[in-house]
Amino acid sequence: MTFKRAVFWSHLIVGVETGLVILLLSATGVLLTYERQIVAFAENQAVSAPAGRAPLEPDAVLAAALAHGAAPGHGVVFARDPAAPIRVLSGRRVAFLLDPYSGEVLQGPAERTKAFFATVTALHRWLAMSGEARATGRGITGAANLAFLFILASGAYLWWPRVWRWVAIRPKLLFRTSLPAGKARDYNWHHVFAAWAFLPLLAIVVSGVVISYSWAGALLQRVSGEAPPAARGATVAAPLVPGESVTAARLLAVAGAQIPEYRTLSLRIPAPDAATAELRVDTGNGAQFDRQTALTLSRADGSVLLRRGSAEAPPAQRARAFLRFLHTGEVYGGTGQTLAGLASMAAIFLVYTGLALAWRRLVRPLLLVPRRS
Repeated sequence: MTFKRAVFWSHLIVGVETGLVILLLSATGVLLTYERQIVAFAENQAVSAPAGRAPLEPDAVLAAALAHGAAPGHGVVFARDPAAPIRVLSGRRVAFLLDPYSGEVLQGPAERTKAFFATVTALHRWLAMSGEARATGRGITGAANLAFLFILASGAYLWWPRVWRWVAIRPKLLFRTSLPAGKARDYNWHHVFAAWAFLPLLAIVVSGVVISYSWAGALLQRVSGEAPPAARGATVAAPLVPGESVTAARLLAVAGAQIPEYRTLSLRIPAPDAATAELRVDTGNGAQFDRQTALTLSRADGSVLLRRGSAEAPPAQRARAFLRFLHTGEVYGGTGQTLAGLASMAAIFLVYTGLALAWRRLVRPLLLVPRRS
């Protein structure tokens, strides 16, 4: 058996064994393409601006957040649009949303939309398994993602033409409308979708492997290095004297003046006697680490004590953040999301045509009964 034939049969067998799981991952990936925008739109619809009433001042928002259960260390996210819901974060999770006009908790905003995406996400990550079975589901989807990486690599080798001439490359790059439905059409589709979707699919799958496996993350850490460069500026400050603190509005104004093109300002609720306040300024969509800047401000006078951009973060942290949202395409904004969604759609056709070709090669001959003479 030649090497290329061995690669072909390995490609076919792995594809048949994992095709249905890859199909599920691809289909759910398509459904999740614009999750961020759809959820944000649905949440914004939960806010209705009262006639003649201005949004609450930032200090009133903080007071409302604390009254509804927030605590020092929680984050409060102010969007550039003052009429947008106020997000109160506990770690990376949204604890609750506040109405920017009344300060009341928005009850169940976009509940059905969020429940739908939560179900799709559970299918995508762990096959919607629950409890202890969730680890099994993660193992299956992780293995399918790793298998997809092999399928892409072996498929690229099989696709590569021996001679780079247009007459040989054209059937692998362009759809042929003159082909009848059946093997020839599936063969053409399989090659064309593979050619045009290869790079975005490779990015999705490689980042998915890093997300799925701790050994891949450890390898990334060793390659990138963890030691951050020395921080710039000083953060040491005496404990705040009661009554000295500037307002939250002043802190947000200073942060906004530092980076006027901001889209959101996230203020971490400081302890009552904390001498500093931490803010994160985001000029992107929330998933672009290189467009986020952390500021440490003095609560005594609002001065900037420390400014840290993505360049000051450890290389491994930057790489993990990049790969996390490379998987969804969000690291490149709406264009990246669209490419990721189209690539996931192409993967659906790749699975379909691949399984159809495998059926004709492996199963159909076994079902053909010779005619009696």
